[in-house]
Amino acid sequence: MIKTIDCNYLEPGFAAAYLLLNGDEAAFIDNNTAHSVPLQLQALRDAGIRPEQVRWIIITHVHLDHAGGTSALLEHCPNAQVIAHPRAAVHLVDPSKLIISAEQVYGSTRFKELYGEIKPIDAGRVQTVGDEEKIQFGNSQLKFLHTRGHANHHFCIFHAATDSIFTGDAFGLAYPALQSGGLFIFPSTSPTDFDYEEAVKSIDRIVETRSASAYLTHFGEIRDLKGAAAQLKTDLRKSADLFDEIKKELDQGTEAEVTQNVESRLWEHYALRINLDLPTRKLMQLDIELNAAGLVFAAKKRLQKERQNTARE
Repeated sequence: MIKTIDCNYLEPGFAAAYLLLNGDEAAFIDNNTAHSVPLQLQALRDAGIRPEQVRWIIITHVHLDHAGGTSALLEHCPNAQVIAHPRAAVHLVDPSKLIISAEQVYGSTRFKELYGEIKPIDAGRVQTVGDEEKIQFGNSQLKFLHTRGHANHHFCIFHAATDSIFTGDAFGLAYPALQSGGLFIFPSTSPTDFDYEEAVKSIDRIVETRSASAYLTHFGEIRDLKGAAAQLKTDLRKSADLFDEIKKELDQGTEAEVTQNVESRLWEHYALRINLDLPTRKLMQLDIELNAAGLVFAAKKRLQKERQNTARE
């Protein structure tokens, strides 16, 4: 059984956590922030499950809208083990870099409002998994697929028993409020690790599981995986084209000017697929800003690396 938990992050229908049940065991997949923990505990109570029955707390990647509540949730689940990508685990044991980085962006007051308190987790309660590794869950297994396109510390979780895959941010964003005209999904290219080739590979790996359902953290279940993949690949191709343009533009304008231009071009791109009325623009605004910033950040990093290589020659 799968229960979708609306974490009410920023607004309803924006970010989800999942409660997966098998026999007398439970697992959480992604957990949003410390503020969402009461909602997750309520989901346990509604299912007739005690916190002591939670075996796994799984994070698809360490971005704080997916993993910020891990330490707080773990305090309520005494028998649970955290499962993370090997590159993500270090930030659970020592979250100081994540906290400092986020506080620099939001300020300490806004950081607390968004994420609450993030504590270090005992390394003995954090387990890492390799690509295609399986772990036992009740009378079934969870299989982990490393999916680098969104972040190099990202994995997806395939559960054959429910014919489902939990995709974090590797299979895009599909907000319920934007689905009235049919499936509308778009990728996340937010900082810091955008990689077009890896993003496409990740999408292909997800589709190749032949899962009946994909469960997105942003937001909920989708069943047309092939249709979603086609939309995502079109958008990623646009992002890759922008990426090449950005590298040239960074030589001619400021980073802020380039980012604003990229935002405008992303809006123009999506205007071809959906009516950008005021509610739609409001819902997509944060992601457009993050996606543009991610492309500029990655392009700047790539440009610096190319210049360093040229200087060595």
